Formats: sequence, C-alpha cells, structure tokens
Amino acid sequence: MFFEKHGWQECTSTRVPASARDIIFPDMKLLGLTILLGSSLFAQADFENGKRLYERNGCYQCHGWVGQGGLNGPRLAQTRHTQVSFTAFLRNPPSGGMPPYRAKVMSDQEVADVYGYIKSFPPPKAAKDIPLLNQ
Repeated sequence: MFFEKHGWQECTSTRVPASARDIIFPDMKLLGLTILLGSSLFAQADFENGKRLYERNGCYQCHGWVGQGGLNGPRLAQTRHTQVSFTAFLRNPPSGGMPPYRAKVMSDQEVADVYGYIKSFPPPKAAKDIPLLNQ
C-alpha cells in the first residue's frame, strides 16, 4: 500500500510484510504531527533561568562556560540538535558519560530553558581574527 500510494513498485522477489513496511516507513502524517507537537511543546525558553540551571547543574564543568567543550564534555555551542533531540539525549545519554537528567530532575520547561541558553552562545571567532594565532 505504501509503495503504491507513493508511486513506487515493490520488489517481488523479496516481499516485505505490510506490518514490517509500516514500521520501516511510518505514515508521514504521524511524523509531521510529531514535529508539530514537539515544536509547540518547547516554544518558549527563559534565557535567564536556562543560565541559572546550566550553572546549578554543573553543565559548565564538562562543557565549559560558553559551551566550548572540554576534556569530559563535547562542545554545546552551535549545537545541531533540535530541542526535541536535545531533550531526548539529556533524558537518556549513552552510558558511561554524563548523568541522565530525567523529568524528576529537570522538567521539560527547564530543559527548554537550558536549550535556549545554549543556543544563545556566540559563535567562536575565526582563527584569522585571533591576533595570537596570526603571529
């Protein structure tokens, strides 16, 4: 159904059951709804509260005061994460790295505030604009 609906032809030598196709190719309406809801859930961020939480939770200890990264934490400035993916990563980071910040520790609004603060970090200067590097 999915293939025919989008003008594709199924490979008849390796037919995939419809239930597997639904898992592999979910309905695009559902994906759009997820993106729409995700963006509206995290629409407003409080910059000052984000800064306070970044400091209170010790994010700067590994990620630096302006998100430049360090020995124990990757760079956060100019992150490519969306707010939804940032929240998902914060809630369930890979084991052995940073601690998880589940909803009991940081609410969704607090995560949105931290994300807003991180997105406000200025971009780094270009090497040509740093006098010491041009000597």
